Amino acid sequence: MTLAWALTTGEQGMRTQARGLAEAVADDTREVTVARAGALWFPGGSANRLRRLGLAPPWPDILVTCGRRSVALSIAIGRASGGRVFRVHIQDPRTDPAAFDLVLAMGHDRIAASEKVIKLASALHDLTPGKLDAAADAWRARFAALGRPLVGVLVGGDLRGRRFGRADSDALVDGLARLRQETGAAFAITPSRRTPEALRRRLEAAFGGDGRGFVWNLAGPNPYRAILALADRLVATSDSVSMISEALFLPKPVDVLDLGFARHRGFIQDLVDQGRIRRFDGAVAVAPRSDSIDATAEAAALVRARMGAYRTGVSG
Repeated sequence: MTLAWALTTGEQGMRTQARGLAEAVADDTREVTVARAGALWFPGGSANRLRRLGLAPPWPDILVTCGRRSVALSIAIGRASGGRVFRVHIQDPRTDPAAFDLVLAMGHDRIAASEKVIKLASALHDLTPGKLDAAADAWRARFAALGRPLVGVLVGGDLRGRRFGRADSDALVDGLARLRQETGAAFAITPSRRTPEALRRRLEAAFGGDGRGFVWNLAGPNPYRAILALADRLVATSDSVSMISEALFLPKPVDVLDLGFARHRGFIQDLVDQGRIRRFDGAVAVAPRSDSIDATAEAAALVRARMGAYRTGVSG
């Protein structure tokens, strides 16, 4: 029996990635959220401080952390466990990668690939065929009533330092209106909690009242996974690397409304250059239907292989 902790400081995108990898590599997983990790930025770590944060033995076999704010947690647990926990950090830790057993970074991250640093084409996720099938079954009848072709629209919102502004909203709404005019497409639209309220109202007014559009109102179960599973084509906004990566898990065309967010410029351009996505402008043309990109499966295979060598070294 292998136990893994998926440990983050609570951001949803971080939780999804850490949880997805933990579930893929271990028989037993525990999701751990520490809201205030800053207290662990001290030399050597302290078992007492870890314990006050709810982190104490028995330690897991594998610790998966994600995001810069969880870096100190991983290092402290490694020391407190006497180096017997195999520690994987997701994203560029902005510190020496030698502090971890494995670092999983994005292809566009500045950190250099090495024996300990593996660059991935997309973000990790917690999607599985079983989860998608269950979501599809729950929403199949509701979305079937919308008709075909069904375009799933995944809408993000504000990021720290960059608002999802009126021009961004215009580009999305106008592009979807053009797509409907040229193809007769039906829409299943899921805003996020970050989506500006004004944009949600515009989407509902434009596409939610004619029988061929569904706009989630943030109440009740989120249809996000069902939209991924049931749509013929996916359109996502570029503010969320995780959202785009999850769309690419499905072998179907993916268009991205490029909002010009500086943090994600390299990620978007790499995918365009690879022919994995096209920039969305409402045109009929779609990105080529590509094979699934599953960074989680790739990362899990790496972790399992490294774990075997690690256990041999520790026991030896």
